[in-house]
Amino acid sequence: MPELKYAIVDIETTGGFASGNHIIEICIIVTDGENELDRFDSLIFPGVYVPRFITGFTGITQDMVDQAPPFKSVAKRIYEILHDCVFVAHSVNFDYSFVKKELEKEGYEIPTKKLCTVRLSRKIVPGYKSYSLGNICAALNIPLLNRHRAFGDAEATYLLFKELLKRDSENCTKDFLKRNSKEHYLPPHIPKENISNLPPSPGVYYFHDARGKYIYIGKAKNLKQRVSSHFSNNKTNKQKQDFIREIHAISFVECATETMALLLESVEIKQHWAKFNRSQKRYEAKYGIYSYYDQKGFLRLGIEKKRKVQKAIVEATSLFELKRQLEEAVIEFKLCRKLLGLQLGACAVESNCAVCEAKTTALKHNNRLNKSIKKLSQTEALVYKEAIPLSDKYFVAIAKDGLLCMGVTDNSKTPKNIKLPIEDSAFKTYSLNSFVSHNLRKLTDETWA
Repeated sequence: MPELKYAIVDIETTGGFASGNHIIEICIIVTDGENELDRFDSLIFPGVYVPRFITGFTGITQDMVDQAPPFKSVAKRIYEILHDCVFVAHSVNFDYSFVKKELEKEGYEIPTKKLCTVRLSRKIVPGYKSYSLGNICAALNIPLLNRHRAFGDAEATYLLFKELLKRDSENCTKDFLKRNSKEHYLPPHIPKENISNLPPSPGVYYFHDARGKYIYIGKAKNLKQRVSSHFSNNKTNKQKQDFIREIHAISFVECATETMALLLESVEIKQHWAKFNRSQKRYEAKYGIYSYYDQKGFLRLGIEKKRKVQKAIVEATSLFELKRQLEEAVIEFKLCRKLLGLQLGACAVESNCAVCEAKTTALKHNNRLNKSIKKLSQTEALVYKEAIPLSDKYFVAIAKDGLLCMGVTDNSKTPKNIKLPIEDSAFKTYSLNSFVSHNLRKLTDETWA
């Protein structure tokens, strides 16, 4: 079996993601793990202006790259170096995505075997607070000169890689290169054990940033498979690259069923407003029905944009839904449409509105309106619900306006076609707010007792 060769690669670019940016400098050092076998180092003309912040960060100016060759003219040389080597870099997916994109434009394909020296460092020399190139080199007394230049960072990564191979008593490097390892797909800051230790059960998973803040929340029928699927490709767009770069930890909550996981995911996204969750944010309630008294003592209702400091009687994403509920209240409780904000002038004569015809008092009107308010807000009171069975053991109780609670039967009933006010039932239940704070740990009779 031929001896492995490793190509240590570092690049500088016009931005942080490959699909919209270009290489401005590249350095490749080829090694057998002990000796340097080849080296290529060049500035690259990107065909676009170098942003000022990149010049400030790297020291590479527009004048410098204007004199450099375009990638097209060095693509063959770069391919000849890389094609029979393992691609090695610090946070390898970043460098690999740029080099792969540029080579493919010129008709070249590079090998898929990759090694990330961030992940390798975490495995071979664990226990350090930070594994950035600067910090891990300082910790291991590796010189790092010409920081944020490709030739300087590549040299430091080369020395780091040699040091890691010396310390690799458990053959971690060999394990990382196995076909089924998938180490090179994972975010640089996540130990593989975080993925392999996930259970194959339904639940909700959470990706955290370096400070522990939620950046993504998702649900899964199989937690292990779903989380792994996030890292099964190497897309070059900004969102994917930022996503991979920011993940520092994974946590999860097991659920009894996939349906419960779906409902918990929805609640948690709206509770924590995770950065990379897009789909459910637009469904947040924007409007609410609010009550107030006018100068004559009549209780009125009005639809307004959702307020931060006052709780609405009922909330919805659309004005139409709230108007529909008010129209139903007018008919059921014989209310004045004007006092519910449904029209500006007095009610029509044929409507026989007692308020507009001065045939009722504020007290009588307010009593009827308070009854309608109670019904509008009945989801808060946990009444008139139907238990929907998920199995013979688990159920979800749903009201007209959405999720209210989840629970486990007391084993004396099965939740089939049971109409119930929740408080009169034989079920253990949680209101929506309690359900969130409880975190819906693995459901058993004991945890819900």
